Amino acid sequence: MQRSKVDIWVGLFVLLGAAAILFLALQAANLLSLNFQPTYRVEALFDNSGGLKPKAAVRSAGVVVGRVESIAFDDVSFQARVTLALEAQYAFPKDSSLKILTSGLLGEQYVGIEPGYEDTNLVAGDVITSTQSAIVLENLIGQFLFNQAASASDAPAPAGTEGAAQPAQPQ
Repeated sequence: MQRSKVDIWVGLFVLLGAAAILFLALQAANLLSLNFQPTYRVEALFDNSGGLKPKAAVRSAGVVVGRVESIAFDDVSFQARVTLALEAQYAFPKDSSLKILTSGLLGEQYVGIEPGYEDTNLVAGDVITSTQSAIVLENLIGQFLFNQAASASDAPAPAGTEGAAQPAQPQ
């Protein structure tokens, strides 16, 4: 009897430990956000949402003020329509602008809010069109290589090499 009681307590302790590890793993992967604050939803239109994912952070001045709720393709404007759930305790002017930013060099992407100066604030259902899309690293590398190749073909030959490539003429 005493042995089975110890086994039950050990099993319960192992289950609690496994649940704690699962909770921490979901929190670290940004797949679980326990937030019981009331929110309001606004939408933003981006030309390119890059690697932005649902549940990504929405930050202003480095503080998480909401989460990305969904990302969809708008077949009328041919842009990415991103729905943001902003916490009700944070109010932003209607002329605020949004940027898709990256944590670190190759970190996760998040939405950054730069507050505007208007007197009226965003309310549920507003659409923000003042946005800056994600910077795609592959596009930057391609543009850099293209510019390097174009500048190399347009550059004049270095001094003193005009005659070096031609064979000497017999006299």
